[in-house]
Order: sequence, then C-alpha cells, then structure tokens
Amino acid sequence: MIRIRLKRYGRKHFPCYRIVLMEQKTKRDGRAIEELGFYNSLTKETKLNIPRIISWLNCGAQPTKTVRNILLRAKVL
Repeated sequence: MIRIRLKRYGRKHFPCYRIVLMEQKTKRDGRAIEELGFYNSLTKETKLNIPRIISWLNCGAQPTKTVRNILLRAKVL
C-alpha cells in the first residue's frame, strides 16, 4: 500500500520532516517515490505541493495520522 508519510531529517534535537510518498513497508528514512512537501515541527511551518498530493490521494494513497492532521490544518482534505 502506498502511504503519504513523514521522512525525518535535520540535526539532533532539531527535527524537520519531508512529506513523501512511500511504500508502507519501507524504512522511515528509506527511498521515497516522490517528495510532496516539507514540515518543521518546531515552528509549525509547512510547504505543500497541493496538486500532487490531491492527485495521489485520488489514486488511492493513504496519509498517516500525522500527515492527515497537517493536511486538515492546510485545508487540503
């Protein structure tokens, strides 16, 4: 199953996340199919590629709970 989920990067104690499209069983920091956005958990800053996210949701990709909350906050869902 294809999921829209977070991929962590950044330095220790200062995490940033990329919103990516991955196979469900791939490691957290593994190879992504496509990058769809950015999320900084410390400043709550988000940048989303909304047309690509909507197209992948229409193709059957499922967001994780955290990504769903980010998309709801951005009024994508």
